[in-house]
Amino acid sequence: MNIYDVSKRAGVSIATVSRVLNGNPNVSEKTRTKVLTVMAESGYTPNVFARGLGLGTMKTIGIMCSDSSDPYLANAIYHLERQLRSHGYDSLLCCTGTSLENKRIYFELLLSKRVDAVILAGSKFVELIDKNNDYLIEAAKEIPVMLVNGYLDFPGIYSTVCNDYQAMYDAVSRLIASGKRNILYLYTSHSYSGLNKVEGYKNALTDHNIPVRREYIHQCPKDLHQSKKLMNKLFGIGLEFDAVMTSDDSLAVGAVKYASEKKIRIPDELAVIGYNNSLLSYCTNPEISSIDTKVEQLCTTTVETLMRVFDGGSVPAKTVIAAEFIQKQTTNF
Repeated sequence: MNIYDVSKRAGVSIATVSRVLNGNPNVSEKTRTKVLTVMAESGYTPNVFARGLGLGTMKTIGIMCSDSSDPYLANAIYHLERQLRSHGYDSLLCCTGTSLENKRIYFELLLSKRVDAVILAGSKFVELIDKNNDYLIEAAKEIPVMLVNGYLDFPGIYSTVCNDYQAMYDAVSRLIASGKRNILYLYTSHSYSGLNKVEGYKNALTDHNIPVRREYIHQCPKDLHQSKKLMNKLFGIGLEFDAVMTSDDSLAVGAVKYASEKKIRIPDELAVIGYNNSLLSYCTNPEISSIDTKVEQLCTTTVETLMRVFDGGSVPAKTVIAAEFIQKQTTNF
């Protein structure tokens, strides 16, 4: 018998079982009695070590990401773990995928391990349907929930975000100022970050009196082969574009490969801008101009904010980090 079995028999979440074990007052007496009865009947005894030896902390932080093979997220995890270690904290990593059900399961798993806080790396943990964020809001009543480049406005949830809207707006404005008018936009997701990026793209066009045309905005899997395939398809139907703005460097790599295949001169005939300034942007010829989202600063600020929360200090619910445009060879501003 373990905490999962207790949760299943009692018909409650693992988080609720954890609250009962910790003596948390935010559990109804009826639920508390039900959980304790299941424990008594099954002979379940919580592991003393897992309950922090009575010290009130395990000095452990949970980290969740959707895909640790993603260069951006892998980099974020590296900086988060390094910064946590510098403060004497260990970490537990869960790679959840994009399924909401899996996110909830892994989140409850971390709660069952009595972590002192949970850090969610990447904007895909903020769901567009409000009720799907309830599990985060409830957990934040018990432990700090830290969002790296995601935002939820609720007590106990602290966000460190890159100003993706402004970064995208400025980059598109640079393209327009250089004479580009038919700017293709390729994006990977409708996440919190993704929505800010597309708004930056649209508003930059509008503010420069260029119409926003749906045929120039396309979602694409985060895969260089898919982005190249998509651009070949658009070329085949006669869509003309003189610049490609992307939400991720992988899509920009596909744009460079597309141009090479079609003998299109970069940046004169086609300008390309990536996003995240990852290693991928340096691996092509020409190297890709990209937006540096300051992932190290995002992660360092997240951990420093968490430490201030632990110390009981005054902490802003949202901290915004400015991005930086990195000029390389695919633009000629």
